[in-house]
Amino acid sequence: MDHSLAVRETAAGALRNLSACGGFEVCDDMVTKDIMTPLVALLKECSTGLDTNQLSPKKCREMNKNYIEDIANEAINLLWNVCECNNTAVYIFNKEGCLEDVLHYMKKFSTNVDLAISVANCLQAVTEDNPDLLSSFNASAQQILETVMLCPESTMKHILLRTLIAGTIWNIKDTIPPGSLGSMVNAILKIFSESLAIDAGEMIIRMNEAERNRLKLAAEAETEENMSDVIDNCVLSEDDMEEIPKGKVRRENDISDLLPSDKWELKEVTALLMAQQTALEIIVNMCCSEDPSDDEWEELSSSDESDLFMENSYNEGSGLLMSPLCLSDEVNSAFLNNLIPKKILEKTTFPNSVALDICMHNPSWKPLIKKLNAVQCRALTCLHSILLVSDVDCLGGPSALQSLAQHLSQLVFSKMELPTDTEFLEAITSALRALLQTMASKNISQCMTPEQLLALCEAGIHSSNASVRVNVVSILGISGSVLAKGQDTAETLKMIGKFLLEVAMKESSLVVAGEALDALFDVFADGKEAEKASVQIKLLPALKEFQPVFKMRMRKEGKGQYSTDQLCVLDNVKMNLRRFIAYQETLGKTPT
Repeated sequence: MDHSLAVRETAAGALRNLSACGGFEVCDDMVTKDIMTPLVALLKECSTGLDTNQLSPKKCREMNKNYIEDIANEAINLLWNVCECNNTAVYIFNKEGCLEDVLHYMKKFSTNVDLAISVANCLQAVTEDNPDLLSSFNASAQQILETVMLCPESTMKHILLRTLIAGTIWNIKDTIPPGSLGSMVNAILKIFSESLAIDAGEMIIRMNEAERNRLKLAAEAETEENMSDVIDNCVLSEDDMEEIPKGKVRRENDISDLLPSDKWELKEVTALLMAQQTALEIIVNMCCSEDPSDDEWEELSSSDESDLFMENSYNEGSGLLMSPLCLSDEVNSAFLNNLIPKKILEKTTFPNSVALDICMHNPSWKPLIKKLNAVQCRALTCLHSILLVSDVDCLGGPSALQSLAQHLSQLVFSKMELPTDTEFLEAITSALRALLQTMASKNISQCMTPEQLLALCEAGIHSSNASVRVNVVSILGISGSVLAKGQDTAETLKMIGKFLLEVAMKESSLVVAGEALDALFDVFADGKEAEKASVQIKLLPALKEFQPVFKMRMRKEGKGQYSTDQLCVLDNVKMNLRRFIAYQETLGKTPT
């Protein structure tokens, strides 16, 4: 709250950077030390200043700088960071009525899109899982958001702004009258479709060329100016140049300030990638909106409970998806009308090599590679969610699923070495798991060869991420159960069985070990080829020997290390292990 506006901006910017880099711990410490009191006061003061124009005399003439909006931008980003990390900050946001002030800044979107984007990011954070705030979104507040959503500007920053506002409106969907819900969902997905339709690779190529042209013009202008300086200096030397202050000619004639001083081309590409990532993340939330909270969903999707969820979502007789994993009619219609599944699939492919080379060989553009990876992973996660909630016909039928399987296989096996990036592996294996389960439930032939599956599983089982390990053993269980129904598959089933047995016995995580046992039960439950393979790998004696070990591990490691839900699933695995052994014994499957 210093009297100097420059000091305020610098202080707010420093705190913003600390909150962004320090994460939860720093944000918690800030809230504990009462950062919210001066922050709320600053936000309200700046909000008032927008109307009174009290800062106009203080503008920096050389840069045409608006201190109020710049201070507000730093403060809004700080607010966004602390509210995203700390529930107390969100409570204070609600209690102090900050929404009205924050929305007031949004009215500047037509003249200050950067401030509007900061506000939109903050709004998306504070509206997520915050029912206490919903009553504050009156007709006036909603009108502001709708106005921004309808703005016609086509820059990438404006696309990002509309995407973030669409996400905010989805978060406050409970305030929308039921009769308007369908049109609201369609409007949101239309914005997402607009964002996802843009080819990021082509945008990188275009913007990089624009940057090169701009820099070329700047260099030419500087050369021309230098030549002018030489001529002027010759004239000045004749008129006693010593009387003229050094450098005055350059400052008066320097036209470089008229050229863009920042990397606006890079910022446009960055805005596009952020818009696409945001859109994909919200689509995942739309698919999961009727399920448990986001934290619970994340926990379920990162353990073998997600498989239980998936199994419970299929009608055993027809294979149709049932609640809770289902899309509302409004969302399903809007998905299809806006070609969302098609555009998600397009985003699962990495941009062309030309765009990648630009990023690789330009230091300032190299960080885009990480953002491109993030978009691809979010698209794969999105695909996983859509596979869980859509029926086969909505996905294009059996041939479309087979094409999708080939596409995902190509993403994994197109390079000389299998991927090792943990985020990508988790996303691709989750998508493959959901796809193969859907295809198996509909008796659609699977396109990945057993050799490819085993290679993927060999790579995935060494991942440090337990979710990846869970996914690969589940994939092997799904594929193995399909192979068990075929002919002359005993040799492949033996390889699968040995792999799963080794995982069950040596895996450090009980959750992954339990998933491996479940997969074994699925693969060797029935079929002559499965019977032949199980005898040859001595499956029954191996499981009988392992049974007490698994029980002992559950007693020792279960409490304190795993959640109640995970322990419930592991208890089911333990019970199924006992039943599976008994079933195998009744079939006369004794050691040979």
